Amino acid sequence: MRAVFLDTQTLDDLDLSPLSDCVDELVCYPHTAPEQLADRIAGFDVVITNKAVLDAQCIAAASDLKLICVVATGVNNIDLAAASANGIGVCNAQGYGIHSVAQHVLGLMLALHTRLLDYDRAVKNGDWNRASSFCLLDYPILELNGRTLGIIGYGALGQEVARLARCFGMNVLVAARPGTDAVPEGRVSLNQLLTQSDVVSLHCPLTEQTRNLIDAGALAKMKPGAFLINTARGGIVNEAALKEALCDGRLGGAATDVLSEEPPRHGNILLDAGIPNLIVTPHSAWGSVQARQTIITQTADNIRSWQQGQPVRQVN
Repeated sequence: MRAVFLDTQTLDDLDLSPLSDCVDELVCYPHTAPEQLADRIAGFDVVITNKAVLDAQCIAAASDLKLICVVATGVNNIDLAAASANGIGVCNAQGYGIHSVAQHVLGLMLALHTRLLDYDRAVKNGDWNRASSFCLLDYPILELNGRTLGIIGYGALGQEVARLARCFGMNVLVAARPGTDAVPEGRVSLNQLLTQSDVVSLHCPLTEQTRNLIDAGALAKMKPGAFLINTARGGIVNEAALKEALCDGRLGGAATDVLSEEPPRHGNILLDAGIPNLIVTPHSAWGSVQARQTIITQTADNIRSWQQGQPVRQVN
């Protein structure tokens, strides 16, 4: 059985031997451009991809293809209907980044509350050298203990963030599922969450119900000085409205690991200079060594299970 890995770019520092051990031949490319796709998958039984797009035309032309393994959870880069019509299984990776992303969320939350980056810049700019006292307290430091965290999206990741937040003494509110009117027991409405939370953390998928969920109106409902953290998807937050809320001082700060275009080749309003107390990280929350190695292990398991006629994590 022959397998080709089309885009190892975000995983090529890892041990790929679990993949090579479960096939007769493994060919790897750091990146595959759309015009290279047809030639590179021809003659292979298994295609492994992260973000390379396999559309209906590409799938139909790959006469030897039997299995597509996506080294991510989202499979929007695969035409699932075409794969099913051609008898090709599609498997993904699941739950690999829970601890990595939750850790990142708490790191961002702590950095905002302690003004970590501001104090680091102040020291490097020589402000401490010139201080009249033994310490600098130019930026207000807040404790997590006793504050309220509102979580939108309460899957395994949202639940892990809640668990860690409670370890810091935070109270946790969970919003009802966006797009539904019902508020199940143990949850609160989105409006109630926005008005009562000191910190709002997003963990929901980007859907038609969640696109621009946090817009100017939602930001206006948040408590003055509250923090917003987004490690979900860029399109959930209206970026122009977020910049305005930060520059007007209505929000105390924000941190985002995601933008509406990634990478931001055409720029992004949240990358403008001078936005106060904003942290932007480059969609790196998921990327711990352990999380990424789990993706490789799961993908090898997907291939072996499919070979044995008992596929796991199959999405079509």
